[in-house]
Amino acid sequence: MIKYNLVCKKCNKFFDSWFSSSKEYEKLKKLKHINCYNCNSLEVEKSLMSPNIINSKNKKLQEKNKQFDYVKKTLKEYQKFIKDNFKYVGKNFAYEARSIHYKSKKKIKGGIYGNASREELKELREEGIETETIPWINEKDN
Repeated sequence: MIKYNLVCKKCNKFFDSWFSSSKEYEKLKKLKHINCYNCNSLEVEKSLMSPNIINSKNKKLQEKNKQFDYVKKTLKEYQKFIKDNFKYVGKNFAYEARSIHYKSKKKIKGGIYGNASREELKELREEGIETETIPWINEKDN
């Protein structure tokens, strides 16, 4: 199997595709079976690509990618737990946290989560209100 980076000459989109061999690519190209996923044009050509050589640098990069994937997966699990067990208060986080802390509002079962500025978080800590910050990964991000 061989992977080629392809470019559509019509819409200038780049994409990858796998072929059983370079001869197979040429055969499919000649038969006009290779087209752009975006605009369906047959004006698709191979672009320059670097070979994927395994070396110690690539192994380190692969290990870092595995670590990154593990951290990302763990953060998504935390997010799911938070969404399932806490009330989302959006940008009213500082107000809601103070309301709960000073008992001017009925205590919310499981706590709250939302958005606050660094300044608001600093003020909350100075008032003795405990908060935690975690990175938030958008569900659209892969």
